[in-house]
Amino acid sequence: MSAVAPEVFVPVTTPPAPATRSLPSPAHQAERLVALGVHERAGLSAAELRDAAGAAVDGALLVVSPALAPPSALAPLLRLDGKEGFVVEDMTDVDAFAPIAGVEVPDGPVYAVAGLDRGDSMANWSPDEALPAIVRAVRTPLTLPEGIAWLLQCPDVLARNRCFMTIGSRLRRPDGQLDARTPALWISNGTGRDGKARRGAPKVGWCWAGNRHTWLGFASAATRRLL
Repeated sequence: MSAVAPEVFVPVTTPPAPATRSLPSPAHQAERLVALGVHERAGLSAAELRDAAGAAVDGALLVVSPALAPPSALAPLLRLDGKEGFVVEDMTDVDAFAPIAGVEVPDGPVYAVAGLDRGDSMANWSPDEALPAIVRAVRTPLTLPEGIAWLLQCPDVLARNRCFMTIGSRLRRPDGQLDARTPALWISNGTGRDGKARRGAPKVGWCWAGNRHTWLGFASAATRRLL
């Protein structure tokens, strides 16, 4: 997870390109979540999830509140080429990462996120560099639960050398300062503590807020709406 810093870095302030991958319809997304048992983990009925989907528009992503279904519960449901998702061993506090200031997550069991973009145009930026550009583009950085929700519906959004960070989530330390880690979703190489058996598996991990990585973009969205 070493940083790759170019000799010259010139931030680009143009808005991220619109999402190029089509989401399943909200109704199909709800059925996918029911099949995975997400509603049961969240303490919701299948009918409640389907009703929420009925209030969403095509092109929107269904997100179950992390207060009901936290990242640690959903990461193992991720799949890529048959490999099960996981959270890195040194991120035992993954569920304590919360929306940053300025990221307003609807207060309800299910909400919708629209206008998704993986943020490939900002690959090799640092989180500290990317966040202001996303805000200037009048967009909002994805949170970690939203990134996981996207991959539950569209596993192929995660690809070798085209993975993404979810800098809408950060951990605040007891002293009130932000922890330097920023969460990300990428594909394990099966090295170190991941273990060889996890090579190719979708992975919830983290990177330093000041580091750049050529293979990590910055996922963002246009809007969030309670359903």
